[in-house]
Amino acid sequence: MNRIGGMTTCWGTKKDKKVNRETAFIRNGSILLEKLVDICDGKCNSIRRFSATELEKATNNYDPRKLLTSDSGYKLYKGFLQGRPVSVKKFKDDDEQYGYCFNDIVYSSKMSVHKSFVKLLGCCLETQIPILVFEYVGDWTLHDCLWGSEEASCRPLLWIPRSKIAMDMANAVAFLHAAFPRPIVFRDIKPLKILLDDNHEAKLSDFSYSISIPEGESHVICHAVTGTYGFVAPEYMATGNFNEKQDVFNIGVFLLMLLSGQTVYDRSRPAEEFLLMDHVKKCIEDDRLNEAIDSTIIDEGAWLGKEQQLQAFAALALRCMSEVAEDRPTMIDVSKELRKMHLSAISCRQQQG
Repeated sequence: MNRIGGMTTCWGTKKDKKVNRETAFIRNGSILLEKLVDICDGKCNSIRRFSATELEKATNNYDPRKLLTSDSGYKLYKGFLQGRPVSVKKFKDDDEQYGYCFNDIVYSSKMSVHKSFVKLLGCCLETQIPILVFEYVGDWTLHDCLWGSEEASCRPLLWIPRSKIAMDMANAVAFLHAAFPRPIVFRDIKPLKILLDDNHEAKLSDFSYSISIPEGESHVICHAVTGTYGFVAPEYMATGNFNEKQDVFNIGVFLLMLLSGQTVYDRSRPAEEFLLMDHVKKCIEDDRLNEAIDSTIIDEGAWLGKEQQLQAFAALALRCMSEVAEDRPTMIDVSKELRKMHLSAISCRQQQG
């Protein structure tokens, strides 16, 4: 990862600001070019350059009321540029976020061709850490719909839209694994990073932790585990080494959260069911899977085949979370199975009328 080093943070006079912005632009531009060559081999979508002043105006100086979502390293704001809504991503000003920011720029520019990733429009290289500009998807994340925003929860997320979100996210990750000479591991698939429009169409965002498997290698060797606790595969936690199977495990966790509407950890559950995976397993063993399914899905009613779809969905999620990495399916297989489930759900629902 590249670091800022001992760069000054004095931004006092107009002259100081101009000098610092020029210095930041030169440094950031050279690093971005280096990463584009390394990761994209010069092949990525063109990205537009924005000024710091332009983005301050677009977000009303990063007004907290325009905040769409945030994670440990960044905040995403709604803004307007030339009358068009956009999402403006501002990373925290610390050394650790510097490398993550360039990851996000480079991989996002490479993935803008895929409909299930948030499209990068451009970035500002004048600031100490670049500021990113993405397409505007909507005001909510999947996290909001499951646990957060009162407004979002007023539009319940039913089974068929959930099965489509699952299918689309699996397709997106399968694309990362199979569409490039060096597979890309996303590493942090979670509801907070999935943006939804008014029709619950989902797009995956934030490539901060993504990494390509080195040429000629089968794994990435990582000295420090990176990701969100609970979404990290056991072999990665134990050895620091991982490959695409990390994302398969991660998708399994995500599918259980989508099905249950519950968090990865919950102390209100019995001790042996503290982990969501253990809770779902115990419910299946005791023939009470409905207790692990979000009440919104149950309350929408039953139709022919729905119960079997929910059981198959839970079983697939648990297979993705197998303790042994080799026992997990590939993302392509996961994507195919979820597509069959989604189409089956639509067909069965339509037959009921």
